[in-house]
Amino acid sequence: MFQNLIGGEWVDAPDATENVNPSDTHDVIGAFAHADAAAVDRAVDAARAAFPAWARTTPQVRHDILRRAADEVLARAEELGRILSREEGKTLAEGIGEATRAGQVLAFFAGEALRCGGETVPSIRPGVGVEITREPLGVVGLITPWNFPIAIPAWKIAPALAWGNTVVFKPAELVPHSAWMLTDILHRAGLPAGVLNLVMGPGAVVGDRLVAHPDVAAITFTGSVTTGRRVAAGCVAAQPMKKVQLEMGGKNPFVVLDDADLETAVSCALNGAFFSTGQRCTASSRLIVTEGIHDAFVAALSERLKAVTVGHALEPDSQIGPVVDERQLASNERYLDIGRSEGARLLWGGERLNRPTPGFYQCPALFTEVDNGMRIAREEIFGPVAAVIRVKDYDAALAVANDTDFGLSAGIATTSLKYASDFKRNAEAGMVMVNLPTAGVDYHVPFGGRKGSSYGPREQGAYAREFYTVVKTAYTQP
Repeated sequence: MFQNLIGGEWVDAPDATENVNPSDTHDVIGAFAHADAAAVDRAVDAARAAFPAWARTTPQVRHDILRRAADEVLARAEELGRILSREEGKTLAEGIGEATRAGQVLAFFAGEALRCGGETVPSIRPGVGVEITREPLGVVGLITPWNFPIAIPAWKIAPALAWGNTVVFKPAELVPHSAWMLTDILHRAGLPAGVLNLVMGPGAVVGDRLVAHPDVAAITFTGSVTTGRRVAAGCVAAQPMKKVQLEMGGKNPFVVLDDADLETAVSCALNGAFFSTGQRCTASSRLIVTEGIHDAFVAALSERLKAVTVGHALEPDSQIGPVVDERQLASNERYLDIGRSEGARLLWGGERLNRPTPGFYQCPALFTEVDNGMRIAREEIFGPVAAVIRVKDYDAALAVANDTDFGLSAGIATTSLKYASDFKRNAEAGMVMVNLPTAGVDYHVPFGGRKGSSYGPREQGAYAREFYTVVKTAYTQP
């Protein structure tokens, strides 16, 4: 059994969950301990006890630990990527790329530990000095999703530790192995006992207790809108109230204008909508295409989809792996039925696929003749399903792009500087891509959205300090 880490010790649990490979359901990766509410309490107690000393360590100590962890993750990126692909289902190339990204994130925040300075400003009162500094929050609870099982934990854990917080980490039940490996690497890199604690198990037990615990100062969450809203309500209702950060998904538009380079537009749409099996909150699930290029774009994208290889995540020829589990695959299929019932045309794909190993394989699906009011254009499907929406011109495309409850990422394919500039300014999204897929971001700049996609300060880059620290203003008169 893979154990939980509490107070610097690996701890057994009475129950465990089997981790199954979605590319081959006969392949059981291992049994992973279930934490109960009492285990969460012990983890929070350990984190609280470790906080005073950790908060006062020098930036150099925090840098060195994160740097050692980063070096090990990068050195073992292929091994970690294989583990990730085996348990989550993204292709091996994507798995190795994500593991590499986790190492890069750790290395970046190792540097940030040395750069968290303050300000000295003159007071409006003679002879008074003013210092503005940042301090850690205390115990931070981390709740992470299954679709990026090592990168998202890394970009939450690293800034929390870099700025002096202690952590209780709850990963998604579907993908505990990557989380366990990352925790083990950070633990062995020299973290004092209790600074980082791992509690695996169901959200209804582990997550709910973290949100309710009075000694947890803040919760950072990535997952569904429904769960995110419940987390936010719990943080507000908690005594005392907690700081909360939410990343909750998207229904991201990718606009294709008549003047776009067709090959660029199709490549961006294929990557953004279908790679990683469409299981990305930044996926291009709405392809908004102007009339002049619509038919050529649909024909070209359909041909590219027909050539895509869906297969076992670890096979070198696979371009798209399986859906993460049976429940997600069944949800995808329900949306195919919803789309057809609403009058959309399923132009290509959507069916289950048989492969040499039993798994959750699905052909990527492309809908046309979609209206932006349809459910398949309004609700996040989180699978390899995209909808093409025909519009008259750029103004109509921008209006449709912004007509959504989400606002994470938005993209446009165009050769016009005028339209590119206008879209960057007026797209109602936290991130905008021009002639690039909507999915795929850098680790040293802010990540986050607007509307129903995000709540609270941005993640990643130097902007992450807005969540993981609290500002103190101190006045001095000699």
